[in-house]
Amino acid sequence: MANPSLEAVNLSKRFGEFPAVSNLNLKIEGSKCVGFLGPNGAGKTTTLKMFTDLIRSTSGQALINGVNVHTHKREALASVGSLIETPEIYPSLTPREALMMIAEIRGVPAAERTKSIEAAISEVRMEKWIDKRVGKFSKGMKQRICIASALLSNPSILILDEPTTGLDPRGMSEVRGIVKSLKGKKRLIFMSSHLLSEVAEVCDEVAIIDHGKLMIYDTIPNVTAKFSGGENLVEVGLNRPVDDALLDGTIAGLPDVLSVKKKDGKTLSIRFSGDLAVQERLLGDLVRLNIGVVSYKPSSSELEDAYLKLIKATL
Repeated sequence: MANPSLEAVNLSKRFGEFPAVSNLNLKIEGSKCVGFLGPNGAGKTTTLKMFTDLIRSTSGQALINGVNVHTHKREALASVGSLIETPEIYPSLTPREALMMIAEIRGVPAAERTKSIEAAISEVRMEKWIDKRVGKFSKGMKQRICIASALLSNPSILILDEPTTGLDPRGMSEVRGIVKSLKGKKRLIFMSSHLLSEVAEVCDEVAIIDHGKLMIYDTIPNVTAKFSGGENLVEVGLNRPVDDALLDGTIAGLPDVLSVKKKDGKTLSIRFSGDLAVQERLLGDLVRLNIGVVSYKPSSSELEDAYLKLIKATL
């Protein structure tokens, strides 16, 4: 199968005289997680609803795998799982019962429903709760079941609308962990959010929208570099504290490294100059130093700075 893709072509939506989305042109292709960022009212949910044909565009096209969602809805959405806004589940049902009903509505063959439900429940790590009443679940648990409902047909594309909204810190962490695990399944995940730290932690690329218009779409390192004079900042998690002499000498002396600071005993903040190729080489250099690297991610503060500069320019 070709790479999954989502494409907006001059996509617009007006509510009366209000332009919710204006001539949006955006093409996302391949297996990755793309964060869809913007302030409240920027047009994120409206865009996702047009991609799932929950609302019709005023003009332009929403294409999924090259197929127009509005004119060929069934074909376009056959490979899509979505979670828009905050769906609810009947509290008297168990996850198995609720998902069986959804599987039937979506046309999952009867012989495959049980297997599909158990596979989806496994992906959201709710196997122990599959036959418990949903009414007793926390918000985070309910949200995981809703994500499972989007996975029933084993889709190649997932559209998620602020999946952690309204959850407590534990629920947010659980859902983020599930989204990260879904990235390894050859899927294209398009996830709206207004949480910059969440996008920096989970996503590979970011599209920023404001006043219904696309401001930028690129990898997170490229977005942050654009607004920081070509510099990038990564946070490196370690399994053990690093010696100051190694920090100030060897690590600070790596090619293209501009500065190294300790955020805490086991987290380094490294500023460097360059693109993704430089970031890849830097990770390799750090691993070869055998300092116990266990995580490596763009700094959320850098994305926040870029976001605020970009949004401020549109006010």
